[in-house]
Amino acid sequence: MMQVHAVADHLMALADPALAQKATRFFKTGPGEYGEGDQFLGIRVPELRRLAKQVSFDLSASLQWLQSPYHEFRHFALLYWVHHYPRLDAQGQQALAKAYIDHWHRVNNWDLVDCSAHYILGAYLDSYHAGDTSLLVAWAQSPQLWQRRIAMVASWHWIRQNRFELTLSLCQLLFQDQEDLMHKACGWMLREVGKRDEAVLTQFLDAHTKQMPRTSLRYAIERLTPAQRQYYLAL
Repeated sequence: MMQVHAVADHLMALADPALAQKATRFFKTGPGEYGEGDQFLGIRVPELRRLAKQVSFDLSASLQWLQSPYHEFRHFALLYWVHHYPRLDAQGQQALAKAYIDHWHRVNNWDLVDCSAHYILGAYLDSYHAGDTSLLVAWAQSPQLWQRRIAMVASWHWIRQNRFELTLSLCQLLFQDQEDLMHKACGWMLREVGKRDEAVLTQFLDAHTKQMPRTSLRYAIERLTPAQRQYYLAL
C-alpha cells in the first residue's frame, strides 16, 4: 500500500499540462464562472479511479486530499470515499458521511458532485436516518449551487430503488432555479426515473412540462420516442 505522501507524488507525476489547460475551460474556471479559480493538473479520471481502489487510509488521512486546491486531488478523495464506503462498518459509514456533509463546499464542481452524492449522502440518509430527506429538501433551496446540485443528484439513490417521490418533488422546487447546471441535473434525474418507469416520467411531464426549464425538458425526454419528444417540446 502507498503511504499518504506517495499518493500525492504519484498524482503529481500523472499531471499533463495540456489536459489541464483544456480542463480549465471545460469546467468554467474564469472570473464569474461556476468553477472560478479552480486549479487542474490534467489527470484522467480512469487513473484517479484506479488509484482509489489500490490504497487504504483512515478518514483523517484521506480528508487532506479533499482540502487540496487541485481539482484532481479532491476528485481522487471522493472516488476513494465512494469505493470504500460500502466496505466500512456502520460507525465508519456514518463518520464518512458526516465528513461529506461538513465539507460539502469542497465538493465544488459538477463532476465531483455527480461521482459521489448518491453513493455517500443518499445511501447514508436512507440507511441511518430512516430515509429522512429533510436535509436534501433544505439544500435544494440553498443559495449555494453545489448544495442544490448535491441534493438533486443524491436523490439518484432512491431512483435506483424505484422510489421516485423525492426526485419529483425536488425537481418541482428547482423549476425556477437560475443555473443551467441545475436544469441539466433535474432533467438528468428525470431521465433516470424514465429508465425505471416511463409511465411515472410521462405522468410528471403531462402535469409540469409547461413550467419546466427547456433544458430540463430536453434532458428528461432523451429516451422517449421521437413522437413523444415532439409532443412534449410542442407544449
